[in-house]
Amino acid sequence: MTTTIQISDDVKRTLEKMRIFERETYNEIIENMLEDQMEINDKTKKELSERKNSKNFITQGDVEKEFGI
Repeated sequence: MTTTIQISDDVKRTLEKMRIFERETYNEIIENMLEDQMEINDKTKKELSERKNSKNFITQGDVEKEFGI
């Protein structure tokens, strides 16, 4: 099933610049962007989890106490 979405001319031009090959569809470009975003999110989640469990982790509450906020 396909659907139609409305995008601005600027977004269309940006998508066109992101093409890896000439006949790549907008759908393929968007799929690649979503895939990249999901990879970044998984990586970021892992890094945040590792930092939270480290000795150097400071909560917002700790910072507020330190600065009297």
